[in-house]
This record gives sequence, structure tokens and C-alpha cells, in this order.
Amino acid sequence: MKQVLIAGCGDLGSELARRLQARGWQVTGLRRNPEGLPDGVQGLAADLCAPECPPDWPARIDYLVYCPAAGRRDAELYQRLYVQGLQHVLDWMAAHRQRPRLLLQVSSTGVYAQHQGEWVSENSAALADSDTSRALLAAEDVALRSGHPASVVRLAGIYGPGRTRLIDQVREGLRVPAEPPQYTNRIHRDDAAALLEHLLLQADADELLAPCYIGVDDQPAPLHEVTDWLREQLGVATPTSLRPSPRMGSKRCSNALARESGWEPAYPSYREGYAQMLRT
Repeated sequence: MKQVLIAGCGDLGSELARRLQARGWQVTGLRRNPEGLPDGVQGLAADLCAPECPPDWPARIDYLVYCPAAGRRDAELYQRLYVQGLQHVLDWMAAHRQRPRLLLQVSSTGVYAQHQGEWVSENSAALADSDTSRALLAAEDVALRSGHPASVVRLAGIYGPGRTRLIDQVREGLRVPAEPPQYTNRIHRDDAAALLEHLLLQADADELLAPCYIGVDDQPAPLHEVTDWLREQLGVATPTSLRPSPRMGSKRCSNALARESGWEPAYPSYREGYAQMLRT
């Protein structure tokens, strides 16, 4: 039975855990409070920001997925959680002489500073322009220099069950200007988990993985187009005044490499993903 440790097993990690369990894998979910993990997941209580190894550390780890969520944009927190936290887990594995077959480190397309609608791929310059995005790049470096087989997955804005912020903003009267177009990138929570699952299965089949993948849907879209479509679906009247956009940047991220590996999104654009959310 394959043994996987999901460090920072929140919403995304829990969906990944459910998928791996369905394949017969044994999953350990690490977080500060392991209550609420999916049934069958072995809970491991630990603070990633603290150097002390939990006393009930698993005896075997075949795969490590590092996917904590900071919850807020705070440079110091990002450094402690993403950079130092990953190093703590690597130290704990080293202390137990564990060498996973793959380390998957979940990062963000926020490491790309492009802002004029450019297309971005894994080969594009990742010129992080904020303290938080620089911390994410530093965490990627820790993963790729860990001495373990490792791949980084840069996910775009995750939406899906319980992630209704944009829907709520449209209901509250958000209206985004059409010019200049502000391109946004997103991925449904289930598609993000499916991509991580896919890469783990590829590694388990001894396929050679790239050092980096971008996890996004097929269609980057201007934010005004997304909000206009949501307003129509919700039956909300068009507000008479514009409000400042809630997001920064403007780039179009490509998922070509992930697709070439055999993954494809179940929700290829915001329309399919948000339509599913609005039906439930």
C-alpha cells in the first residue's frame, strides 16, 4: 500500500486524500488540528512553523505533498510556513532516514510578475515582485534542492466548494471596467487535486516528471467578462458605478505542459466551474 503524507492537509489536501484513498493509498494528513479530516485519513497533529517533530511521525513515507495555506498575505507568515515549514518536514524525514519517491510542492502562479496580458509558461521568467511571492519562490528552491525527486505545481486562483468570494462580490455590486482588460487565471479545486493525483500516479509508474507545472484551466479570461457572466447567471442588476478591481496583475497562464502529461481539467473554463457551484 502506498503511503503518502499531505502536509498542510486543508481543503485541497483533503480532496486529494479522498482521491488517493479511492485508489487504495494510505494517507496521513498533517495539520495543527487533524479533526475534520476525511474518514480513513490518519491524522497527524503538528505545527509546520515549529521545529519540533511530532512524536507520532509516520514510520514510512513514499510520497510527500506540501500544500499548506497561509490564509492571509503576510510576508513573515509566508516565510515561516512555506520556506521554514517545508525545511522542518525535510528535517523530520531526514531524522527518520526517509527518502520519498517524490516531493510535490504546491506553489502559486503569483510568482509571475507579468502584468500586460502576456502568455506565461513554465519557461517564463518568474520575477516575483512582492515579499510573499518571493517567499514562494524560496520555498520552491528548498523543494527542488532538497535532494529528493521533486516537482513544483504553481496553481492559479482556486475556486470551488466553499470558495464563493467572487460570487459574493458580484452579488454585492462589483463591476469591473472592460479596459484595459485584466486577465485572470483560475482552477477548480477538484481539478487542482486531480492534477496532484495525476502527477503522483505518474511518479508511481516511474514516469519522469518536469521540475515545474502550471495548474490552471484552459481559458484565462478578463475579469470583467467573468463578473459580467456571473451577474447574468445570478440575475443581479448591473451597478451604475465601477469599483476598483479586487485583484492585481494581468497575465495568461498556459496549462499546455500539464495537458501534455495526460491531465485535463474537468472544468475547462470558469463557466463550467461556476455553473456547477451555482447549481448546488
